[in-house]
Amino acid sequence: MEKRALGSTGLSIAPLVFGGNVFGWTADEKTSFDLLDAFVDHGFNAIDTADVYSSWVPGHQGGESETVIGRWLKARPGMREKVVIFTKVGSDLGRPGQKGLSSRWIAEAVEGSLKRLGIDEIDLYFSHWPDPEAPHEDTLAGYQKLLEVGKIRAIGASNFSAAQLGAALEVAAKTGLPRYQVLQPEYNLYSRDTFEGPLRDLCLRENIGVVNYYGLAAGFLTGKYRQASDVAGSSRASRIETYLNPRGTAILAALDQVAAGHDAKPAEIALAWLMAQKGVTAPIASATSVAQFESLAKSASLRLGAEDLALLDSASAEVSAV
Repeated sequence: MEKRALGSTGLSIAPLVFGGNVFGWTADEKTSFDLLDAFVDHGFNAIDTADVYSSWVPGHQGGESETVIGRWLKARPGMREKVVIFTKVGSDLGRPGQKGLSSRWIAEAVEGSLKRLGIDEIDLYFSHWPDPEAPHEDTLAGYQKLLEVGKIRAIGASNFSAAQLGAALEVAAKTGLPRYQVLQPEYNLYSRDTFEGPLRDLCLRENIGVVNYYGLAAGFLTGKYRQASDVAGSSRASRIETYLNPRGTAILAALDQVAAGHDAKPAEIALAWLMAQKGVTAPIASATSVAQFESLAKSASLRLGAEDLALLDSASAEVSAV
């Protein structure tokens, strides 16, 4: 499968990243291993996780996803050389002092991630959320130490605005500290203003790779949820209900039309649209069954024509005034 350069990191990844938030949560260990095996067998290579996954589940503490990935790597000799591992630091783990982007916490948190993953070096380490209490100088100095000793290969920023990312890049330029090389924003056919505009312009100008999350808008863009009754009782109900409006309906109709022309499913078209967008290196998507993943994998081989893209762009063009 054709790989794409991930900004200036020196890493090359396939055009779809597996979202590991499901590992140890909605996908048990055996299912997770099957999913990861299928992912690699299809020619994909980048896996995204975080130290906080899946602390929101009763009885979980965070690190469950990293632990599953680590066990899979251990059970598959030689696999480490085939995959690119992303993880993140900075989310609140619910324990004193274990949150944010201080150099102190970064130095401690990376050890936990490395141990759970069972590896010596993280390929791409993200600041999960901006931390107003940690100056960029302190955060980047913390990453510099990890880069120098070979515990990480590259750094990225998740959920940063154009102003926040721009400020961090400016600090890096002035101090000689490492710069963020990858961005992980929310971005999909419905939520376009989260990336398009100044943030995308900055990424293009600075050669920053982009691996976006919520590529399927919490499942809305699969077409499974089309009216309020479809989400009744679902844990995703509150989020998906925000998409159930005339604009959301228009987007689904456009996805249906394009999907019919390609003998594909709406989710596959939604991901293929992302892969075709200027500035995007690869969207992140997750699955909880191999059958579900097999469908998502087809998105990488789809080639949307100019008319397809125009139809999808037209249906989703309205963005909120922010």
